[in-house]
Amino acid sequence: MLLKHMIGLMLPDAGEIYFNGRPLSKMKKSEINRLREKFSYVFQDAALFDSMTVYENIAFPLQQGTSLAKAVIRARVQDKLQLFELQGVQDKYPSQISGGMKRRVALARALVTNPEVVLLDEPTTGLDPVRKNAVYSMIVDFQKKLGFTAVMISHEIPDIFHFSQRIAMLDEGKIRFEGTPEEILRLADPEVQQFIQGLERPRDALTGMTTSVQAEKKVQEKLAHLQRHQIVFSVIMFTVENLAEINEKVGHIAGQTMLKNFAGQIKQSLDITDSCSRYSLDKILVVLHNADIDDARRFATRLARKLRPEDLLKKDGGEELTILISAGYAQAEEDSLIKDVLAEAESKDNQYCEIEVK
Repeated sequence: MLLKHMIGLMLPDAGEIYFNGRPLSKMKKSEINRLREKFSYVFQDAALFDSMTVYENIAFPLQQGTSLAKAVIRARVQDKLQLFELQGVQDKYPSQISGGMKRRVALARALVTNPEVVLLDEPTTGLDPVRKNAVYSMIVDFQKKLGFTAVMISHEIPDIFHFSQRIAMLDEGKIRFEGTPEEILRLADPEVQQFIQGLERPRDALTGMTTSVQAEKKVQEKLAHLQRHQIVFSVIMFTVENLAEINEKVGHIAGQTMLKNFAGQIKQSLDITDSCSRYSLDKILVVLHNADIDDARRFATRLARKLRPEDLLKKDGGEELTILISAGYAQAEEDSLIKDVLAEAESKDNQYCEIEVK
């Protein structure tokens, strides 16, 4: 409903929709039609045409909405087929490809017109955790490459916090909050927090770890124990530094599978009193109980020594690929604030080691 209002397919009963400072209600029909040319739409169920091949589905917006020559259309479609790794299925029909691949075709079709804004309506509905995260990662990567604005409707919490620059929370037709993911997670409004906690899964679906919200609660809990009982603890922030490169070379599904496997290796290395959480798109936070900074260093070193390429990513030949993982660390003090502990672990100046898996 909101997305249809944004492109003028529906008119609001009250209020205004603005684009570049101008209300849609004041625009002429010809202006709205030109405005719609700046937008593309990715439907919840992909909405591909069953009677058309993958190639024909992607070409459709150019054939119907432009006067481009056939050769130009062919070149643009081939470019998107390559970009989304769809060359091998261009002659197949939607019924012959997987659900995740249909989402890629839908996104390729949306981007073939080079839009300024892409509207995405629940783009990951029905996908398993690896493919769902692959679609999110794909959207982020292509948004950076192509420079479009992405507006996505989603109920996937906390996943959307990993992938979005700004969040707007809708409550009974009104925007209850608008700001960064960090701001909404720290907002004191009890109704907003109740909403988040009501939708949030206790564990990240991809890694099986607790989420970033639980991670910060765990660090806060450990700080309280440190202050009362002088039980030290340290944190390690593992970051996959070249996740975008991995996605580009071997595909987004392989990239998310690698992240899932890396999380599994971390979990196997922990003691029962330690904890780990998926902290963001490419970060995993480890909290080591009764451990000082030297213990954190030894943990990272042991993990680095045991990691093997086949444990993280199975490759079928092709070009050489390096998985680059950094480990930043911090030891909490009695007067530490949670934000300072996490910032120290994330600091590029405080990385203990870089783990290379080739």
